[in-house]
Amino acid sequence: MFGFEIKFKTRLKNLASTLAIITVSSAFIYAQTGISTIQPKNEVEEKFKQIAPKVGERFKLGLLKLQKNQRREAKEEFDKAVELFLESRINLRNTKEFASCYDQLIETIYRIEFPSYKAKPDIKFLSATCRWDRDNDPSNDIDDNLIQSINSILFDNSTLAQSKKSELPSKDDCKSGFDCQRFEPSPLDELAKLELTPEEKIIDERQYELIKVASQNRSLGFAFQVHPMIQQFINYYQGRGRQTMEVGLYRSGMFMRMARRIFREEGLPENLAWLGQVESMWKPTALSHASASGLWQFIPSTGARFGLKQNVYVDERNSFENATRAAARYLKFLVNRYNGNWELALAAYNAGEGAVDRAISRAGVANFWYAYPYLPKETRNYVPSILATILIANNPQRYGFSHIRPAAPLEYDLVRVPPSTNLSLVAQASDTTLEYIRFLNPEFRTTKTPPEPYIVRVPRGKADEVVAVLKRARSVNQENIAVVKVMKGETLEDVARRLGVSVDQLRAVNGNEIAKDMKIIVPNAIKRTSYQRPLNEPSATISTKPKVVKARKGDTIRKIAQRYKVSAVETGRLNGITLDAPLQEGREIRLP
Repeated sequence: MFGFEIKFKTRLKNLASTLAIITVSSAFIYAQTGISTIQPKNEVEEKFKQIAPKVGERFKLGLLKLQKNQRREAKEEFDKAVELFLESRINLRNTKEFASCYDQLIETIYRIEFPSYKAKPDIKFLSATCRWDRDNDPSNDIDDNLIQSINSILFDNSTLAQSKKSELPSKDDCKSGFDCQRFEPSPLDELAKLELTPEEKIIDERQYELIKVASQNRSLGFAFQVHPMIQQFINYYQGRGRQTMEVGLYRSGMFMRMARRIFREEGLPENLAWLGQVESMWKPTALSHASASGLWQFIPSTGARFGLKQNVYVDERNSFENATRAAARYLKFLVNRYNGNWELALAAYNAGEGAVDRAISRAGVANFWYAYPYLPKETRNYVPSILATILIANNPQRYGFSHIRPAAPLEYDLVRVPPSTNLSLVAQASDTTLEYIRFLNPEFRTTKTPPEPYIVRVPRGKADEVVAVLKRARSVNQENIAVVKVMKGETLEDVARRLGVSVDQLRAVNGNEIAKDMKIIVPNAIKRTSYQRPLNEPSATISTKPKVVKARKGDTIRKIAQRYKVSAVETGRLNGITLDAPLQEGREIRLP
């Protein structure tokens, strides 16, 4: 996520019934006025003619700044280009010209921010989509020389030294992009290269019979066609892919309850939510070589198509609930498109409708296994991998994974915060770290919320405290304040003396009445005495560099814990493995 693993127990309650969305103040609820869902075509066309050139000017200025290696200034120009659309008061989704230009702008900026050899920014196509290639457009001189110069900057050896290996931004070097949103590799990149061994292709007739029974009885909740490759991927996950399956089953506990609920609400078989394991290994910040991102690996254009906001402030492809609902709706669209054929729907989720349609056309029949030879390699592995994962997840004992205990569901409250709220203030108000707040809210691209009211996830049970602090913080500059807790028996004068500020300063922001454990705001962040906020961790701590060891032949969690003099229970909980389960030699084990 951000270079660390979260080790604490958390639970995700059913958001429909138990997560109260707490509003900081009615003053923060702004109506989006002036946005009409239906507008005359000539009015929209005229608006587009006015805005598109201005967007093009800003985008070109960003390219020129980037050409001079002025990355911060380039980011500002790209941000302004996007903001021109957001401030246009035109319904983008209902206006084809605006939607196409906006979607392509977002995707191009994204690919500039996170360079990938396999998904370079198509500036020429953006220019044509937004009509910047017209003679009367002031941005029409985005010529080949400028584009070549930009590509040279983005894809030289120094900028992508880390990207050659993983195609992802380095944690310690944000120079290749314009913000420091953290990402992890997507398991899809490995799936695209996977070759099954001869041993893995051997079919166990008893296990194969179980697949036939599941298909005949529709015990998984949907129809699928039995094929040897499903069994072969089960073999893979029982052997050299075991660690991948174990980690996925463990991490699924954090999100699967939420995913099942949303898939059920959208009218989909709940077991299809296991798609998230193959897509991202349940990592909200997974990023693939093709710039697909989040739990459900949306590319920018498909994310925008299904309502996921992507702008300078947030990328909702990395959100929990919004991205999950978008994935469910996309799958529903696809299965309807392919007349109830789930294999084809899953293939299209991975490769796109165009690739699947072409494969069907060449095969002459709308059947995944007939179209199989004409599909991309990743997709050929993708569909049987998902079916194998669902079968294993539904019967872990039979397939040798009974020792895996899924992580506890992620637990948090939702708070509606005012525009441009500093996440560090939210962290202080909820007794946790900025890193944990960003872990709970991976869609944020910076440490501030968007310039509009927004829902933020905070540690479970901390919503009221966050609301109270944010109410008092309205009248002060959030960049220059700190939050401290009142100690037992302290008066306002005692607090002022301890912190080195005047009583009047504290009273102006916090009022006259204070109580034990109350959080008060210190203006201008003037403090004489340092204090340490407790972390919101029920049973463990956050380690930025956790120690990892490799299991030896015959090892168990209990043996490793004894060897390294750590708690066996904590080690088992951290890795999601029972204490005496035999470990595969070479398996990486994280120590508390």
